[in-house]
Amino acid sequence: MSSRINIEKVTTNVKKVLMIAAENDAIKGAKVGGMADVIRDLPPALAKVDVYVDVAMPNYGFIAKDNNADFIAKVVVKFGANLETIDVYKIPAPYLTASDSQAKNSQAQNGQLTSSVYLFDHHFFNSPDNQVYTEGCADRPFAEDATKFALFNLAVAQAYVDGVIKPVDTLHMHDWHAGMLVMLRAFAPEYAALKGIPCVFSIHNLALQGIRPIRDDVSSFTAWFPELSRLLTQEQKAQICDPRYPHCINPMKMGIELSDKVHLVSPTYANEVLMPSDHQNGFFGGEGLEGSLQDKHHRGDIVGILNGCVYDESNSKSNTKVERIKAIKPVTTKDISQVFEGAQQAVIKWLGKSEWIKSVDQIALSRLQILTTKQSKPSTECDFLMTSVGRLTDQKVLLLRQPHANSGSSSSANSSSTLQALLDNLKQLKPKAVFILLGSGDKQIAAEFQKVGANNDNFVFLNGYDDALSSTLYQFGELFMMPSSFEPCGISQLLAMKHGQVCIAHGVGGLRDTIADKQNGWLFEGNNLQHQSEQLLLVMKNALSLHNDKAAEYLSMRQSASEVRFTWHHAAKQYLSKLYGE
Repeated sequence: MSSRINIEKVTTNVKKVLMIAAENDAIKGAKVGGMADVIRDLPPALAKVDVYVDVAMPNYGFIAKDNNADFIAKVVVKFGANLETIDVYKIPAPYLTASDSQAKNSQAQNGQLTSSVYLFDHHFFNSPDNQVYTEGCADRPFAEDATKFALFNLAVAQAYVDGVIKPVDTLHMHDWHAGMLVMLRAFAPEYAALKGIPCVFSIHNLALQGIRPIRDDVSSFTAWFPELSRLLTQEQKAQICDPRYPHCINPMKMGIELSDKVHLVSPTYANEVLMPSDHQNGFFGGEGLEGSLQDKHHRGDIVGILNGCVYDESNSKSNTKVERIKAIKPVTTKDISQVFEGAQQAVIKWLGKSEWIKSVDQIALSRLQILTTKQSKPSTECDFLMTSVGRLTDQKVLLLRQPHANSGSSSSANSSSTLQALLDNLKQLKPKAVFILLGSGDKQIAAEFQKVGANNDNFVFLNGYDDALSSTLYQFGELFMMPSSFEPCGISQLLAMKHGQVCIAHGVGGLRDTIADKQNGWLFEGNNLQHQSEQLLLVMKNALSLHNDKAAEYLSMRQSASEVRFTWHHAAKQYLSKLYGE
């Protein structure tokens, strides 16, 4: 393929960055996890420190149409045995306001201060239900998605050297989905010009790595890049192969080994990933890639920068922006009634999207109707809400699934769980309290929580996601549960704290960096899964006892939580100085 552009640095007092990512919550339908929040919130913060971000992402079959995108080019690449044509569309960055993109100097006149989203369209990138990721088979994990992102990465590289994408100062790749672009930059002769552009690789979740075979599968390295696979030296192959499965390539490892800097989304997580994981004892660290991360760390190329959160702002008399800190008030029964009503509306919407009524939704709706009726009677109304919002994965809820230490059984299928013990303690200390858990994901976890929901009148399990409902839960809960086994940064605890809800969280990753134990929340630890679960229950008892016995002190903790600020502006300044070479 031809390389028509003369790749050079942008020669202005501003910087241009191209981010390559699978998700972007600035665009409807393009969010799955926390990465999407970062791609939504970080670029506008960077614009305020003169870093302007373009984003490249797959179109997924619907984004260009839904956003009236402009078609700008076709890109042709050799992928496997075929020539594939990818259409490229462009839309203005949806996250920049007119004032953000306003010219700051004379260079603005040639468009160097504008930001865009480049959308790459090919049938490999589409799914029948317009989903970002494909649910693969257990015996071929990541097969469809790895092929999709291999072609996407190749198309982005070609679009850059063809001049379809404007020159930038830095390439910034996010998670394994962009790892093969780092590899192409390092090893593919036709993209050697990309080596002149500094490359940053951000890790949002090290547990997902996109591992695929080297050969003997239609979704394999040699199937995607047959010519390149023959050119690689043994040393180069070692840089892209998984250390545990030498017959497999690892896109996450590619990004770590072959980028200039590796960014982790909190300082504590940046230290945790340098140590080997010990899953049996509840520690999630380097997930097999600690060797590569340690090498990078020894060279000074590992950077931990905490993600930010968006806070309400208003203009002061000096026209500078200040955060509005509101006095936190006790949650009322009227507030709780609003939560129940919002939850019912969310479940009804979910029911309307399906031809069949799912038992989990029927159980939740029935429970909510009973609770709503009780709210009309002062003697039975709910007076305390404990909440949790998050994906149903073992990362988030493994501890809740652990057999309770006093159950007398080592089998989680035949014993009481930590979740059940938690609900029992809640019933004892707060007889009229309710725990609402909102989340979707793993079907087995959902089935377990469905049974718990059917057997406990103080637990509502909502198997789905709804933006309005999640906001209501953050706003009107008084105790937020976040027992993640690992948490690279976490956004749920920041959203809960912003609204004055204190959190109980495992003292790992970004949770440790954002929650001050016994000041604006509670942290628990433990040297194995059982110990961690025991400490979770103990801390919850202490929190509920404080609310019962010292309500003013508990309210003061809620106020402290609401006043904490982890701003994207602060994070953006660190990106500029530590990642983009201020």
